[in-house]
Amino acid sequence: MFGDKKAPQRPASALAPENGKAASPITLLAIVGNHARMEGKFDIADSIQIECEVGGELSVGGKLVIGEKGVVSANIQTVDAIIMGQYEGNMVATGNVEIAETGRASGNIQTDSLVISKGGFFNGNVTKMNEAPSAARQVVSLEEKRAGQQDLQR
Repeated sequence: MFGDKKAPQRPASALAPENGKAASPITLLAIVGNHARMEGKFDIADSIQIECEVGGELSVGGKLVIGEKGVVSANIQTVDAIIMGQYEGNMVATGNVEIAETGRASGNIQTDSLVISKGGFFNGNVTKMNEAPSAARQVVSLEEKRAGQQDLQR
């Protein structure tokens, strides 16, 4: 009983893929509570999984996972996000955003990659990160392109 030595307990971890190579463990903070409600401004350095009701502002340095029981109404700045529960607000994700088949999201999302699984729901606007403003894009009609090609052939 007292003489038993156990391996030291490590915090819960999640696996984060790195360019298709073997995943390395990252710290995952979990907030769980059937009737828990948290409101405020949260700054999380690592990853977090939410399985309760959260409102306010979230800044996450890793992956944000809104679990099936999670209800989040907040403005969020994160790297990656997986929405399996309910989300409402404005999100800026420098990595990937996934709305799972059980996920429901409303609001504006700015990201490079948005995946909505069959059954998932999204109502809002999506803006691609680092996209050049539309005014900087050159629009050329087919007639102009053909005329330019004919000039080159002469």
